[in-house]
Amino acid sequence: MEEKLTRLNKFLSEVGYCSRREADRLIDAGRVTINGVVPEMGTKVTTTDNVEVDGKVINERKTDFVYLAFHKPTGIVCTTDTHVEKDNIIDYINYPKRIFPIGRLDKPSEGLIFMTDDGDIVNKILRANNNHEKEYIVTVDKAISQTFIERMSKGIYIEDLDKTTKPCIVTKITPTKFKIILTQGLNRQIRRMCDYLNYEVLTLKRTRIMNIPLDIPVGEYREFTSEELKTLNELLESSTKTYESKLVEREGRRSPKRDRTKSDSKPEEAPEPTSEPRIIRNTINRRK
Repeated sequence: MEEKLTRLNKFLSEVGYCSRREADRLIDAGRVTINGVVPEMGTKVTTTDNVEVDGKVINERKTDFVYLAFHKPTGIVCTTDTHVEKDNIIDYINYPKRIFPIGRLDKPSEGLIFMTDDGDIVNKILRANNNHEKEYIVTVDKAISQTFIERMSKGIYIEDLDKTTKPCIVTKITPTKFKIILTQGLNRQIRRMCDYLNYEVLTLKRTRIMNIPLDIPVGEYREFTSEELKTLNELLESSTKTYESKLVEREGRRSPKRDRTKSDSKPEEAPEPTSEPRIIRNTINRRK
């Protein structure tokens, strides 16, 4: 019986070491070895291969994954590269286990972002074709017109990305504040859309991702509740987890042309966290 072959980046994702795009960066940097040999991108491994990152052996797939909802403050960068960016999300949270963000919020923005060590779930949430909702509250520098609402809702052509945004839901809240619900995540999408219509974004806060709301103070995080995780898995059940190589550099920078790899395996069920939100105060151990 032949052993199952798994792409190296997918293996690192499934064991919970990092996301696939982070795995590609590690492989490209020569920091990953298979049986002591530095592999090429796209190499596949079996369960008997010895995979190491920076000389550390990577264990078999875990089952006790971490799923956190974090209220990112402005000024914090959503990167796992702690050596390059001092104001990074990893050092800020200072979580006792290795975790990484699902998607991004740019530095001037605040709001909800997921943190996990389950790399298998990342692309299923991020892929625009899966149509998972993300909700934002945005304040701009001048009065919002009906034309602004209509044009934002129908889609805006972003020249430097050579892409038109998908139709979305836009609701005026106050003369200068609106709510927008997106199902895609192009780089700085809302800011670029507003700029196209000659509006400047003053504040931007993400208040919901799919079924999980922002309900914690700035700078704090909490675990998903059992009900939230159950509903999230149900929403993701029909989502493809195909990884697009075009997403390696930045989520949504350019549209993928075709699927590179596919998996017909179902996501492994994660253990249920606590049934009620438990906010973890993040002020004592925060990096100074």
